[in-house]
Amino acid sequence: MTTRKNSSTTKAKTRETQPPALIAYHVAERGEKSFWTRIGAAWDHEDAKGLTLQLELVPAGGGRIVLREPNADEAQATGGEGT
Repeated sequence: MTTRKNSSTTKAKTRETQPPALIAYHVAERGEKSFWTRIGAAWDHEDAKGLTLQLELVPAGGGRIVLREPNADEAQATGGEGT
């Protein structure tokens, strides 16, 4: 029996070794304060025509999701791994 390589597994491994292009945050407004909670990350597609968004948490209530470039501390903390 021959073993076939699963292309989605290969792509997932590649994504896990690359730092995310953007970090996903849930932003909840409470009065005059905003509370930012990291909920996931996004990686560029190889063809540069889209992103893969991986959410670790989906907000149940109001608020918004904001995608931002990772700052230097976050980039080092991920060590090239996913969220």
